[in-house]
Amino acid sequence: MTTQSQTAPDSRAGWSLVGPGLIVAATGVGAADLVATVIAGQRFGYALLWAVVVGCLMKVVLVEGAGRYSLATGNTIYEGWATLGRWTTWYFAPYIVIWGFVYGAAAMAGTGLPLASLFPALSVTWWGILSGLVGAALVWFGRYALFEKVCAALVGLMFVTMFVAALLTLPNIPELVTGLVPRIPEGGLINVLSVAGGVGGTITLAAYGYWIREKGWTTPGHMRVMRLDNTVAYTVTGIFVISTLIVGAELLYSAGIAVETGDEGLLDLSEVLRDRYGAWAGTVFLVGFWSAAMSSLVGVWNGVSMMFADFVGHVRRLPKDDPSVRLGGTWYKAYILWLTFPPMIMLFLGRPVWLILAYGVLGAFFMPFLAVTLLWILNTARTPKEWRNGPVVNVLMGVCALLFAWLAVTQVQGAVERALGG
Repeated sequence: MTTQSQTAPDSRAGWSLVGPGLIVAATGVGAADLVATVIAGQRFGYALLWAVVVGCLMKVVLVEGAGRYSLATGNTIYEGWATLGRWTTWYFAPYIVIWGFVYGAAAMAGTGLPLASLFPALSVTWWGILSGLVGAALVWFGRYALFEKVCAALVGLMFVTMFVAALLTLPNIPELVTGLVPRIPEGGLINVLSVAGGVGGTITLAAYGYWIREKGWTTPGHMRVMRLDNTVAYTVTGIFVISTLIVGAELLYSAGIAVETGDEGLLDLSEVLRDRYGAWAGTVFLVGFWSAAMSSLVGVWNGVSMMFADFVGHVRRLPKDDPSVRLGGTWYKAYILWLTFPPMIMLFLGRPVWLILAYGVLGAFFMPFLAVTLLWILNTARTPKEWRNGPVVNVLMGVCALLFAWLAVTQVQGAVERALGG
């Protein structure tokens, strides 16, 4: 029987609405996700609004599962994966190494684009390098409280700027409401998968357990505040992504304007805003673009570095409390360096085809990997019985696994076609 002391909420946790959940959600919404949402709005108007809502619900389910496992067992997500067999390590080891190298370059370029547009004295490459160095410096010493405050400021900035941009366009409320009815427009399946899969969905979902640990939420007594934190986070993120869809629908779809499919598409959108509403509107949008990209960079530099340190600790069979595998430790800092400096080469020399292909294939399977392993862990003796999945959660996680597996197949096909020049 579980005692009251194990389940009663700890008042020290605080009911902060800006916590680990908002960090994990905002970190997962980067420039690529904004582009996917803008393109969806450009091509189909409000028709895919329902996919944004579904995407948020899927992430709530998965992040809640990761947080519930950590609080119920006191273990990290990687400890849970390790109990499933060596195959998890065979997948995760090359994934986190290759992913970090390619993502580091993409994240720095993503922050460099809006900065170079706002301040053209430096190129995209040099602004990206400076952003990477600033991000590394912010998280280097492992001070979670400072990291959370920085992320909160970036989240607030990106939310306000995108919300203002959406209000400027005077959204068509009746059409917006009809977009909540699930339907897939002709030729829109890939866009549905991209929008639903991209609402705050990356490896950082698995980092949630590490962030709640640093927040001080470490027992089942924090379960309620964790769930509130997670729900509020994806509500805010959903509003942000819906605002992005509104901007795409009202500015681009209604006027028949097309933008590029890469990150440059957001620069195109800032020009549309500038032409229609004045220079200030384009500038505000670029600030929101930068804050979204920078929050992703800082979040990954912190959260995934903790995951890597935990992974190394298990491979080397080090004690859980070994300082070298915790926040601010040797292996945490080693991964920050890996994210920051080697990727700078790619900013100057481009991206090798084989590396991008490996990144695309390994990365595509992470979300179904997470969904399937959570289903496994949360339905077996690895989790105390009272905190295992119920029937509804199992159905929702199963749907997540199937949808992300479908998305993975399309991503792999796209990665192969791009690698072959198709």
